[in-house]
Amino acid sequence: MLYSLARRFLFGMDPEVAHDLALASLKLIERTGMASVLADTAPARSVKLMGLEFPNALGLAAGLDKNGQYIDALAAMGFGFLEIGTVTPRPQPGNPKPRMFRLPEAQALINRMGFNNDGVEQLLVNVARSRYRGVLGINIGKNFDTPIERAADDYEFCLAKVYAHASYVTVNVSSPNTKDLRQLQGTDELGALAGKLKTEQKRLADTHGRYVPLVLKIAPDLGDAELGSIAKCLLKHKLDGVIATNTTVSRAAVKGLRHAEETGGLSGAPLRDASTEVIRKLAQLLEGRVPIIGVGGVMSAADARAKLAAGASLVQIYTGFIYRGPELIGEILREFAAARP
Repeated sequence: MLYSLARRFLFGMDPEVAHDLALASLKLIERTGMASVLADTAPARSVKLMGLEFPNALGLAAGLDKNGQYIDALAAMGFGFLEIGTVTPRPQPGNPKPRMFRLPEAQALINRMGFNNDGVEQLLVNVARSRYRGVLGINIGKNFDTPIERAADDYEFCLAKVYAHASYVTVNVSSPNTKDLRQLQGTDELGALAGKLKTEQKRLADTHGRYVPLVLKIAPDLGDAELGSIAKCLLKHKLDGVIATNTTVSRAAVKGLRHAEETGGLSGAPLRDASTEVIRKLAQLLEGRVPIIGVGGVMSAADARAKLAAGASLVQIYTGFIYRGPELIGEILREFAAARP
């Protein structure tokens, strides 16, 4: 109820300004000990995956807290895990504004942020300042001006930087908002990148005496042959997990709506079915050998349940949280607690 009132105010503002204001307000509420006013307390059922224990199966997707500035405030909402980033080696401003658009008739967003972030060093400062000791994923990418043929260097650099501070690390090769980035999902490019990062992961595990899982985040706009190649790569290089999916460049589900033709990635309800279908196909290809984290268009408990039914072991939300707030977290967790054995 409280969030629905706040949303009316926030949705009257520029989406990016509203995003920053909402997170700053959430941080203030948490610091004053009032987070319980917003959080929807719900039963939790833990999940063991990738050598980690998740207090519950619902996480926050990357992109909402790119710099790790709001970790404690977001954790207080009841998520079982948080993923921050995408972070790049050097700070970068991202794409020109405006770069985020609401499509409320479709419960959707379009963004072309372009990995705007304060750089990996500042993210680590923010992580160190937080009190959160739960499962923390850190999502890494490349700087916009790093040539695609040298992209692996950026990922390797970020992996080494965040390794000691992350519960798992996500390799984002699927954002549509950094030029040529999705080329890294190609068979040869992905194989070379995965091989290099797995070698670095082994070195870092030996150095730190701790194994940190490495997860790949993929796009929803992939054909069956491309998904087959990605599945083979995941298995060959023994990646620890896959997140399906990122935003889509398709506009079929929002054709004719205001802002529908803006460039960028579409998220929210129109992405739901495409994302779930990718999960289903991946689950068949991987046969349980690589765990799947499902994300994309989760706007209700039924949507979250569909991700699990398709083959995901964990679920993340982003746009659903923007449209429905903390109420969605409690709704999903109650569904999970009731449905899981």
